[in-house]
Amino acid sequence: MALGAFRLNGQFLHVAEELARPSGMTAAWWQVLGAVLGEPLPVAGIARVMGMTRQGVQRIADLLVERGLAEYRPNPAHRRAKLLRPTPAGLAAIATIDPGHQKFADRLVRELGVEDARQCLAALQRLSAALDRLTEES
Repeated sequence: MALGAFRLNGQFLHVAEELARPSGMTAAWWQVLGAVLGEPLPVAGIARVMGMTRQGVQRIADLLVERGLAEYRPNPAHRRAKLLRPTPAGLAAIATIDPGHQKFADRLVRELGVEDARQCLAALQRLSAALDRLTEES
C-alpha cells in the first residue's frame, strides 16, 4: 500500500504542478493557500489538515506572504500563532487554477466512471482515517 500511495502522490503532485504553473504558483503553494480558503488557520492547523510538517508549512506561508498571496492576521485564540488567510491576489491566483482543475477532475471521473470515482474517494478516506487512528496510538 505504501508504495502505491507514494506513486499516486507523485502522480497527483505532477498534475498539481501543471495545474498551478499558469497562476505562477507551485503545487505546495496551492496546497497551503487552499487550506485557508474557507477560514484562516494557524500554521500548525494547516499542517494538520494537509498532512504536512509545521516547518514546511511555515516556509511556504512566509513565501506566500512575501509574494502578496496571503497575509498573517492576529489570532484571538493564541497571541503568537497568527492566522494565515489569502489576499485578493491569492484568491485571484486560485481562481486561475480552478477551471483547469475542474476540467482535469471531470476527465478523471469520466475515465473511472462516477461509481468507481466515488468508491476510490471512499477508500482513500477510510485509509486516511485508519492511518490517523494508528498514528494517534503510537
